Amino acid sequence: MAKVSFREQVLQAREDAIVASVNRLLAEKGFDLMTVDEVVADVGIAKASLYKHFTSKEELAAAAMVRVLERALAELARLRSLPELSALDRLKAVARWTMQVQLAGEMPSLPAQNSSLRAALVGHKVYMDRLLTLSDELGEWISEAQEKAQLSPRLPPEVVLYTLFARACDPVLGLLKAGGQYSDEQIIEMLLGTCFDGLAAAALAARH
Repeated sequence: MAKVSFREQVLQAREDAIVASVNRLLAEKGFDLMTVDEVVADVGIAKASLYKHFTSKEELAAAAMVRVLERALAELARLRSLPELSALDRLKAVARWTMQVQLAGEMPSLPAQNSSLRAALVGHKVYMDRLLTLSDELGEWISEAQEKAQLSPRLPPEVVLYTLFARACDPVLGLLKAGGQYSDEQIIEMLLGTCFDGLAAAALAARH
């Protein structure tokens, strides 16, 4: 294994700091309101140094989105290694994880339909590969849960999948947290209930 030079270590550490900053700003403000100047100021580097790593605002945001998908895939791998969990248990755990990440201010908000970021992401091979891998695995768990009547078999799997993705950017989380009446764990439990209890009720209705 080739030894990583000190310069390469410095460049990687700087890139990690840039991506972490972008991730936080995307979570706080969204893509349209985030500026490159804010990223530069937050990381404490010159704009020229940032452009050595990323050539555009879209590329910055795409790197942050890829990083979150990689974290999500790592979480799926962890859940897959626990044989005692059912498919429904794993799906609930994924939803819980996404809410925890959002409440920690580490979940980039999804781009608007007409955003230049959405167009950039569609053409970003690494992002699309990670997203398809994530979707395929969640789709397998959804199908398994439907076969066991834990989720309604009447619902198309993609409807369930998009419902789970929506939890990653659910504004209700932020609103409840800002209200200060509930702990993060209470908020997560309530929203897990509104999501999965409804899907379970649909599953029960499908049997009758």
